[in-house]
Amino acid sequence: MLQGMKIIVTGAASGIGKAIVRHSLEAGAEVIGCDLDGPRLEELKHEAASDKLYTYRLDVADYSGVEHFFSAIQQEHADVSGLVNNAGIYLGRSLLEYTPEEINRVMDINIKGYVYFSQAFGRMLLEQKQKGVIVNMSSVSGQEGSSDAVYGLTKAAILGLTKSCAMNFAPLIRVNAVAPTMADTPMMGHIPAWRQQEYREHQLNPEPLLAEDVADTVIFMLSSRARAYTGATFDINNGCYLR
Repeated sequence: MLQGMKIIVTGAASGIGKAIVRHSLEAGAEVIGCDLDGPRLEELKHEAASDKLYTYRLDVADYSGVEHFFSAIQQEHADVSGLVNNAGIYLGRSLLEYTPEEINRVMDINIKGYVYFSQAFGRMLLEQKQKGVIVNMSSVSGQEGSSDAVYGLTKAAILGLTKSCAMNFAPLIRVNAVAPTMADTPMMGHIPAWRQQEYREHQLNPEPLLAEDVADTVIFMLSSRARAYTGATFDINNGCYLR
């Protein structure tokens, strides 16, 4: 489905990002994987064993670092046409327990990182008059609220960013969001047990959501089969919340 495409995936070294990288490679794409975790990036490269995977150690919240990254992309991968904004952190705590430094870090990665990458990617493709697609990783927490209020507000912000970028980048770049429920990834270990039970009790489909399930949807959204979608949010929540 992605034959001939070259895509950037942030937060590529673990969880949903890792699954997206793997499935994208299987679908025929070349992938540029970014992550702050250097050792895990090396593991990803070793496991993928593909000459179509390029990795970059990068903090998505570092604006100058993102600028430098896209300068390299323009020289080495000027034909890139897809971006998956996936990098994020979740501390799993009450708003009352947050320090100002922690609030800033979560918002820097979960919001500013998406803004920085969307801006640089959008500018590059629009200047080249090249078609492309952005997929933003939001969450059911951004739609229904979260026990971690700071995380929830960042994921709600991504839904607004998605719609605005869809308007601003049309007609060349399609921009959509994915809003998964609790997925079976390392991040789930930070979700309070009561909240996990609440999600499970409301799900119409009792099977756990896997990172691979989210990746399958992202692959569809990146592909030409989703050419009629932009500004949309895809709920992946096992029927936990119906709209």
